[in-house]
Amino acid sequence: MEIIPAGSRPSGRGPADWFTGTVRIDPLMNPFDAARVQGATVTFEPGARTAWHTHPLGQTLLVTAGRGRVCRWGGEIEDIRPGDVVWFAPGEKHWHGAAPDVAMTHVAIQEVENGQVVDWLEQVSDADYGAT
Repeated sequence: MEIIPAGSRPSGRGPADWFTGTVRIDPLMNPFDAARVQGATVTFEPGARTAWHTHPLGQTLLVTAGRGRVCRWGGEIEDIRPGDVVWFAPGEKHWHGAAPDVAMTHVAIQEVENGQVVDWLEQVSDADYGAT
């Protein structure tokens, strides 16, 4: 057994190549290991969001605070709130982030396939985000 004390791992800023706006990533489990499951708590400031991306084995989001948005390629933008669970299927192109006026935090969980958990694609435009 191993207990990882809260706050014992440093927070990181979401890289500009992968995110628009201010994003903080707090590693939870296996953040840099080729283990089978990885997870992090991710906080998006208002208007912040991921770039379009896919996951080889899918991704689960557990919304813990605030209000956010999610969208899959070709789909409508959907609102998410604390307690919501979002599942993106393997290879499903999508993005997620905060609402324009409210921050959002979620736990992101994804499995590793051949050492990879995500394929980052193009940035989400303001128009695709639905900025008003």
